[in-house]
Amino acid sequence: MRADPPTPPTASGRTYALHEEPPAIAPPTNNEPRINDRIRAREVRLVGPDGEQIGIKPLPEALNYARALDLDLVEVADKANPPVCRVMDYGKYKYETAQKAKESRRKSTNVVIKEMKYRPKIGGGDFGTKTRKVEKFLDEGHKVKITIMFRGREVAHPELGKKILDRVAEEVAHTGRVEVYPKLDGPRNMIMVLAPDKKAQAEAKKRSQAEPAPDGAAPTEPTAPEPAAEAADTDA
Repeated sequence: MRADPPTPPTASGRTYALHEEPPAIAPPTNNEPRINDRIRAREVRLVGPDGEQIGIKPLPEALNYARALDLDLVEVADKANPPVCRVMDYGKYKYETAQKAKESRRKSTNVVIKEMKYRPKIGGGDFGTKTRKVEKFLDEGHKVKITIMFRGREVAHPELGKKILDRVAEEVAHTGRVEVYPKLDGPRNMIMVLAPDKKAQAEAKKRSQAEPAPDGAAPTEPTAPEPAAEAADTDA
């Protein structure tokens, strides 16, 4: 009985029968464009380093053009026919792109929605404490959801909650603005959303810097102490 020839192992080390096809190996995923010798097209639409349209060129000619300028040939539109390739300093381009992305992330503000709850019959002290916290959240760049909680028969008087929300908005108008106006949220809640107002904050800061000293008076020059009176002459 004739034995079948041994089946060569694949790269993974597993062997397959002759009638069995090995699985296709997916190409590595890479979001970076092809550059220089990695470009596979026979001809490309060449764009110069300053954006000038040079025209359709054979790939070897385009590569020589880029090398003569000591730059890279980068495939910027691989779906075009022929693909579009641009001459550039790819290392410098990648560095500048990474720096811009880093700066954009640094400048972006992580906005968090805070929440502060009030009661329709809140006392003056509690109102002041809670409203100062709302003001602090707005100064830090956060949005604030104000919730009025009704209990018992208070649900029949939504105007009381509306009055509290309007008062809060008025107290923090120098740092925030109303983004979502007062509305009922279910049978026992009324809400309002405040957002930071950069323009109002800048104006408030400008006014605070222009305000005079607390006593309202200009500083005066210190005066020298008066000389002590000479002793009276006691001679007879």
